[in-house]
Amino acid sequence: MTYDPTALSNMALIVTAWGGAFLAALWLSLIMWTYRDIRSRARDPLARILAVLVVAVLFLPGIVVYLILRPPRTLEEEYQQTLEEEALLQAIEDVTLCPGCNRRVKENWIICPGCHTKLKKSCHHCGKLMELGWNLCPACGTTTPGMRKEGLTLDEALRPLSINLEEEAEEFEIEAEPESASLQDIED
Repeated sequence: MTYDPTALSNMALIVTAWGGAFLAALWLSLIMWTYRDIRSRARDPLARILAVLVVAVLFLPGIVVYLILRPPRTLEEEYQQTLEEEALLQAIEDVTLCPGCNRRVKENWIICPGCHTKLKKSCHHCGKLMELGWNLCPACGTTTPGMRKEGLTLDEALRPLSINLEEEAEEFEIEAEPESASLQDIED
């Protein structure tokens, strides 16, 4: 078997061209991958440019350097982690503590079992729980007894008192009439 030097050189040229094309495609694909990856991991435009330049100039050692220096999480992963942290902090802050002893108490407790501090009061009309400082029940809209109703004039606010006084006076007069009649009967 004889080897033709031109065929051998053509074969070497084809393998070299194919290898060169493969390396060029690999180089361009690593540059594009680096650009896409750094874009999802960093907002800083300078960091993006430097990452792409390191891979473009150094090729395979550049990609190793980039993989060592790149941020560990994407911007989306950092955002998700921030949301999770905020949700955990919100859950921790939402834990109700007794103002007397700082123990955890449940939302539906009226009195702290540890120090017997009054935590809530119940509405006299519907029985739902209300905060101690509330003067109006959010469930039924009834005002707390003894509290003044907003927007009432003085006459409207005092009307229940005058009705009670009139009723008492009527009771007194009804009771007074039989007594006076009996006094008149006695005098006659």
